[in-house]
Amino acid sequence: MAKVCQITGAGVTRGHHIHRSGKAKKEGGIGKHITKRVKRVIYPNLRHKRIFVPELNTWVNVKLTARALKTMDKNGAFKTLKEAGLI
Repeated sequence: MAKVCQITGAGVTRGHHIHRSGKAKKEGGIGKHITKRVKRVIYPNLRHKRIFVPELNTWVNVKLTARALKTMDKNGAFKTLKEAGLI
């Protein structure tokens, strides 16, 4: 299954990590220099949750990010899941 939030659609992001070498100027060196950029993958903060929806009196299994979980707490489970098309 894909690493994507079912509520917000947040997924995997690709980026770079910068490798630096040298001694910092404030430590008495000539400064840090970038030697290479290494590819990396940034994963979303996904959670597998079983959420109870009181309006439907049922449980719903969803894969969502921590941010989507906060949104669900704020707006309510039924409204958030309905807008996402999960119920």
